[in-house]
Amino acid sequence: METENSTVVTEFVLLGLTQSQDAQLLVFVLVLIFYLIILPGNFLIIFTIRSDPGLNAPLYFFLGNLAFLDASYSFIVAPRMLVDFFSEKKIISYRCCITQLFFLHFLGVGEMFLLVVMAFDRYTAICRPLHYSTIMNSRVCYAFLLALWVGGFAHSIVQVALILHLPFCGPNQLDNFFCDVPQVIKLACTDTFVVELLMVSNSGLLTVLCFLGLLSSYAIILCRVQGQSSEGKKKAVSTCTTHIIIVFLMFGPAIFIYTRPFRAFPADKVVALFHTVIFPLMNPVIYTLRNREVKASMRKLLSQCSIC
Repeated sequence: METENSTVVTEFVLLGLTQSQDAQLLVFVLVLIFYLIILPGNFLIIFTIRSDPGLNAPLYFFLGNLAFLDASYSFIVAPRMLVDFFSEKKIISYRCCITQLFFLHFLGVGEMFLLVVMAFDRYTAICRPLHYSTIMNSRVCYAFLLALWVGGFAHSIVQVALILHLPFCGPNQLDNFFCDVPQVIKLACTDTFVVELLMVSNSGLLTVLCFLGLLSSYAIILCRVQGQSSEGKKKAVSTCTTHIIIVFLMFGPAIFIYTRPFRAFPADKVVALFHTVIFPLMNPVIYTLRNREVKASMRKLLSQCSIC
């Protein structure tokens, strides 16, 4: 803290994931192994899609962007968390905290919007196959991509703007391993009831609406494929199942965190760990493992690299 005319918080102390040294060591090893294995896999997915001319359909274009978003998202929290395991006092400056919060919501909401776009892509491909190439042309794909980036930026700016107007004069201990709205807002030296309602309506309502919209769209798709041939039905069901798994992995923790009053629950930190570190890295891998074309292209790419 810094003292001028009044006491103003210029840094926060992160209490971390757990106070147990043994538990910290276990989590550090598991997260590091997971991070070092899955993160290169995400970059391999991006490189495979970019290098194979056969993977030029909108589905693969969006999958590559999902892998990029998830890899970028994992850099916001995980590296600092791993370093903080060895720090006796985990300190983050006010500016770094706001920056972390901004990118957390910027990329997180961008990914939510991307999943909505991918659901629309699958709906068009399965329910309107004759018009698919006309509707999902390259110009539309890039327009969707621009829209999700702009939407994520606008959402994150609102979050940060509301935080910046709050006075922080102490205490400065954040009961978490990273900066996020629910924890930061508790430390404000003013009544935050209205701000909490705005935060919940902004993040929570948006998350729930996207979640319900996605589930509804996939339910419609599954109903429409009932009359198709067995091969087409099998492929459509497989694709939709993969998307639904990702939707639950992405939106389940987000709904738990952002759609309830800002009260602390014992499971908060564990849910936050999966939401910010584990699940983002897994999403593209789950898509890839259930996609024969990407797996075949990846094996071909790896075999070429081994020959070289």
